[in-house]
Amino acid sequence: MLIDKARGCYVFDPAEKYRLVKAFPDYEEAQLWLLEDEYEPIEGRLSSEESA
Repeated sequence: MLIDKARGCYVFDPAEKYRLVKAFPDYEEAQLWLLEDEYEPIEGRLSSEESA
């Protein structure tokens, strides 16, 4: 998940070359969606430049 405070949150799939999966207006909505779909967190962080 990439958070852009001005534009919202974006969920990317690392298994598919970081393809954009879904965009949300805020972190809370993104977190709820991830929890509903039973996604599991991964260790570490990437900057937006690394995911491109």
